[in-house]
Amino acid sequence: MIGRRHLTGLFWAVAAGTGGELCAVGLIAAAAWLIARAGQHPPLSALALAIVGVRGFALFRGGLRYAERLSGHDAALGVLAGLRVRVYEALRRSMDPHSSPARTGPVGPGPVPRGQGASRKALRDADLVQRMVADVEGVQDLLLRCLLPAAVAWAVALSAIGLSVVLLPAAGAVLAAGILLAGAGLPAVAAVASRSGARRSAGARSDLAVHGLDVARGAADLAAFGATGRFVARADAAAARLERLERRATVVEASVNALGTAVQGLTALAVLWTAQRQGADGVLVTVLSLTALVAVESVLPVAEAARRLIELRPAVRRVTGLLASAPPEADSGSPALGARPGIELVGVRVAYGETVALDGVDLRIPAGRKVAIVGASGAGKSTLLAVLSGEVATDGTVLLAGAPQEDYDPADVRAAVRGLTQDAHVFAASVRANLALARPDATTADLAAAARRAGLLGWITALPAGWDTPITGDRLSGGQRQRLLLARALLADPPVLLLDEPAEGLDLTTADRLVTDLLGDGRTVVLVTHRLAPLAAADEIVVLDRGKVAQRGSHDELVDKAGPYRDLWEAESLQSGYSADVKTW
Repeated sequence: MIGRRHLTGLFWAVAAGTGGELCAVGLIAAAAWLIARAGQHPPLSALALAIVGVRGFALFRGGLRYAERLSGHDAALGVLAGLRVRVYEALRRSMDPHSSPARTGPVGPGPVPRGQGASRKALRDADLVQRMVADVEGVQDLLLRCLLPAAVAWAVALSAIGLSVVLLPAAGAVLAAGILLAGAGLPAVAAVASRSGARRSAGARSDLAVHGLDVARGAADLAAFGATGRFVARADAAAARLERLERRATVVEASVNALGTAVQGLTALAVLWTAQRQGADGVLVTVLSLTALVAVESVLPVAEAARRLIELRPAVRRVTGLLASAPPEADSGSPALGARPGIELVGVRVAYGETVALDGVDLRIPAGRKVAIVGASGAGKSTLLAVLSGEVATDGTVLLAGAPQEDYDPADVRAAVRGLTQDAHVFAASVRANLALARPDATTADLAAAARRAGLLGWITALPAGWDTPITGDRLSGGQRQRLLLARALLADPPVLLLDEPAEGLDLTTADRLVTDLLGDGRTVVLVTHRLAPLAAADEIVVLDRGKVAQRGSHDELVDKAGPYRDLWEAESLQSGYSADVKTW
């Protein structure tokens, strides 16, 4: 996880931090000796070295602390930057159904076994942001707030013990006992006290986030049904529970800090008493006592580091587990897909838990063919598109250009077979940036051509800043959002274009015209739609029913025979006020 260059930076950070803290100890010891010795009225020359030492320690202390923070943060941020890339790549490979299944881990890498599609969806939707942001930043805190302070503290403590042992062995033994109590006993207490509290706080924080999101995003619906007060009360209860737990954690932290201060003072007193009992002179007693005070103070941050470590352990475990379990990159010797690959499904079966989404689907789509997938809600239409694009693995076989899909580089599959999916996202960026995501080198003319085909060009030109107008998904109407995403899919220009309800949110006339135009495209098109009117332009219509292929054929053929397609056609005709006997619109 940490490269050699960053280890070197951390080493120098520990060295500089240790030097800075030793300067603090030396400053106190030299100042104590100087004051105590000056009280004996020696010649000024006898104090010269101590005076220089006080000044030197004071100057070097600040410089070394600055060097520690510079080296430590540089190393930590370097680790963080590299780790983000590695976590992103590991997540990408873990969610790739064609990655090697040789290793498994807590995030479920490799192909999705039967019944685990829901787990992959949960990973993508719920954990991706957490692991890319919070968990990775937790590694930064592990370095800066846990490992680095602990290493510096113990290096300083051992040095102070060594100095005390040289000056007076009995006092050094007492100091070692006090440091052991403050640097090991208190951290153990803090860790035990924080372990259960951290788990409860994490659960309470999650509950508050869920209830708060319900109130914020569902405000209109809650007001309409008179349920605002009930849901606000739930959010308030979750906030109150989190507040109680945070207060309890604060009390524990304050108690540990108070115990640390007590141990510090008692250790200094014990060293003073021991030094006096050993017959040390006043100067040595003063130096040993104040050195003990500063030395114990240097290990007090270890308790906070232990408490923070308990909080960070789950995040660090998730990151390391992800990196350890992610499958290797695909073999670079993968075959080439070709410019116009055909697709064939053989015995495709996909299950989410106990629910079977696709069950023994056989489908052949030659290059350039226009195929429409229809069926009732839950028939498996979107899952079929996910199988074609390689997003969901199957117990059957998916052939691209005559070779198994898993034989190809996943990046080649994604480039060749893609389009508009239900979970496509509109980013908080300009119109140009949202579209250029599909093809960064696209010119304005390319963008305009894609937007024109999607029926969006007029809207874009009317925007205040045109292509450079900032947009967000929640500020667009359903039709605008869908056409923007469609324009992005068209701009990508894949050989096989997958479209999941491309006309959703549009009026019927516009929707039918748009679908008819898409079916007239020269490339291979696989279209999922609930709207049947424009499907006369499709080469073939595949009707899914409960994960199986119930019917297939042209629009005219399917309307002429009894079956699910004719039932859907008649229902659509009645809703639109047309006669079911009419085959085209």
